[in-house]
Amino acid sequence: MSVKVTYFVHGTTTDNEAKLASGWKPGELSEKGKMQARALRDLIDRDSIDVVFCSDLKRAIDSTEIVFENKKKVIIDSRLRECNYGDLDGHTNSSVIYEEHIEEKFPNGESMIDVEKRIRDFCIYALTEFDGKHIAIVAHKAPQLALEVITKGKSWDEAIKTDWRKTKAWQPGWSYEIV
Repeated sequence: MSVKVTYFVHGTTTDNEAKLASGWKPGELSEKGKMQARALRDLIDRDSIDVVFCSDLKRAIDSTEIVFENKKKVIIDSRLRECNYGDLDGHTNSSVIYEEHIEEKFPNGESMIDVEKRIRDFCIYALTEFDGKHIAIVAHKAPQLALEVITKGKSWDEAIKTDWRKTKAWQPGWSYEIV
């Protein structure tokens, strides 16, 4: 049993441009984010994807709609949400330090381990319902790091330290396999 996953991050938001961490706030795509999503269409093979999953937060839904243009079945799934930063939702990026919240929850929010539990639950569902399929996920930073932990056996420290966002090494999708 296995599911091929191509993971896409949502486009740049107005919060991203203001150096704010949206967390569970909906987030609004900026003009740059809308352009990124339109450009992504030409960089990926949408035909190879059987079904698309996205977070239920606005920025992910909007990115999904732009990239996939209603040409694929889309399933909105709250398990794919960004980490809940609790009291820090909408605060500066510098106040949201993942390394300090691997096991300890953000004040009135979640920890990275909580996100990992959500993503593990999603992976079990995907494997049960979409065995042998190629799925796309459009979501956020913490769920992607959780996939690094779950599918590649990285520790949370390693996933955080090697995150592509630190080096600005964006690419048009990341490949994972759920087994």
